[in-house]
Amino acid sequence: MDAEVPKWKDDAWYWSKEATDWGWDWAPEHLKHLHPKYAPVYRYARDIIGCMNNWVDGWVDWNMVLDRQGGPNWFKNWCVAPVIVDPEKDEVYFTPIYYTMSHFSRFIRPGATRIGFESGDADLLVTAVQNTDGTIVIVLCNQNESNKEFELKLDESMETGVIPGRAIQTIIIQPTDTN
Repeated sequence: MDAEVPKWKDDAWYWSKEATDWGWDWAPEHLKHLHPKYAPVYRYARDIIGCMNNWVDGWVDWNMVLDRQGGPNWFKNWCVAPVIVDPEKDEVYFTPIYYTMSHFSRFIRPGATRIGFESGDADLLVTAVQNTDGTIVIVLCNQNESNKEFELKLDESMETGVIPGRAIQTIIIQPTDTN
């Protein structure tokens, strides 16, 4: 998990590679590749999209809420979390990780089914589901600096779109009324 103390109210930090797998600090040089540096926002998006694309039914974060230190933690291997609180000042900070998770938890509803899709861009992370109400939810993650254009084809219709660099985007397609 993350080895850095969370940065209080610093959204940019969660999009940078300053946080890392705690193993980076102690791993011998020949094993550091197993503990790469990563941006927390991208780690969450990659994890969730990867799990969904491999038919996992759910995804749980073991640390939804932590204090400003990244604890409590008896081992002192501090962690980031979607929500950071300062109990002394009675303040709450919703990190970019929280909003990353909301792309999934807010729009992908219980009972949703992962549906097939094709993507011709290996650098654009994509997953798609159909909710029980018929809506189709597509989540895209662009980890690159530059914008990416994409085509969205469904049945006989096609739309083009752009996802900005370093962004996560959710597209919701409402079911058409066939009556």
